[in-house]
Amino acid sequence: MLRAEAATPLQFLAPRVRGTSAWVFLLSHGGGLVAGDDVAVEVEVGPGATALLATQAETKVYRAHDGRGAVQRLDARVRRSGALAILPEPVSPFAGAHYEQRQRFDLEEGASLLAVDAVVAGRSARGERWAFDRYLSSNEVRVDGRLVMGDALVLEPREPREACEPHRFRERLRGHEPRAPGAGSGLATRLGRFDAFALAFALGPAFSDGARALLARLAAQPVERDAHLLAAASPLEGGALLRCAATSPEALADFLRQALAFAAAPLGDDPFAGRW
Repeated sequence: MLRAEAATPLQFLAPRVRGTSAWVFLLSHGGGLVAGDDVAVEVEVGPGATALLATQAETKVYRAHDGRGAVQRLDARVRRSGALAILPEPVSPFAGAHYEQRQRFDLEEGASLLAVDAVVAGRSARGERWAFDRYLSSNEVRVDGRLVMGDALVLEPREPREACEPHRFRERLRGHEPRAPGAGSGLATRLGRFDAFALAFALGPAFSDGARALLARLAAQPVERDAHLLAAASPLEGGALLRCAATSPEALADFLRQALAFAAAPLGDDPFAGRW
C-alpha cells in the first residue's frame, strides 16, 4: 500500500500485507454513523496489485435527526490486471435511521472485482426489526467506461410502486427516486421471515473460476420454500451476480463464507477468518 489518508469519523487500519495483497480495514469512530455523517471513500488499485477493503464490525446507523440521515459513498478504480475485494460486514440501520450508500467501480479491461453489499434488520432483540425510515444502496460497475452492472435497493416503510419499475432505475441511481404516496405495509411484514439480505458480484480473471463454480453449484441446488436461506446466482459478464436472503445474520455470514471461499487464493489468505 502506497498511501492511506482518512479524516474523522473514519480511520484506515492496515494490519499487514497478506502475501502479495494489501488488506485495509475501515473503522468508524463512535461505533457507527450518526445523523449528518457524509462519508466518501476513494480506492485505487494499481496495475497487477491486489487489495482487500473490509470492516471489523457491522456498520451501525443511528436515528436520523431533523430529516438528516447518514450517507456513504465509495468510488473505486482498478487498473489492468489489478484485483479488488470489498468485503464489509453488513449495514445495520437502527430504528428511525435514514441511510444512503452509493458505490461505483471503474475497472480497466483485465481487472477483477469481488464485492458484497449486505443489510440486516437492525436491533431485533430490542424490537427494532426493519424499523428504520429509509435505506438505499446502489452499485454500479463499469469496465473501460461501459456499464456492465447496475443495481439499486430501496427499503422504506412505504415503497411507491413506481420505485420498482425498470425505467426508474437511472433515477434511483441519481438520487431522484419517485416519492409518490402509495399504500404499503411495514417492512417487517413485507420482508417476512428474513432478517438479512446480501448482493455479491464477482468479475474478472482473478475471480472468474470461482464465479463459474458458484453458478454451477447453485443451478444444481434444489430450492426449499421454507429454507433458512435462499440464494440465486445469474451470469455477469466475466463472472456472476449472487443474491441471498437469510432468516438471521449468522446464517447469511455462514453461507457467504462458503460461497465466496474462492477469494482466499487471490487475496493470499481467508478474508473471512476470525470475522464471519
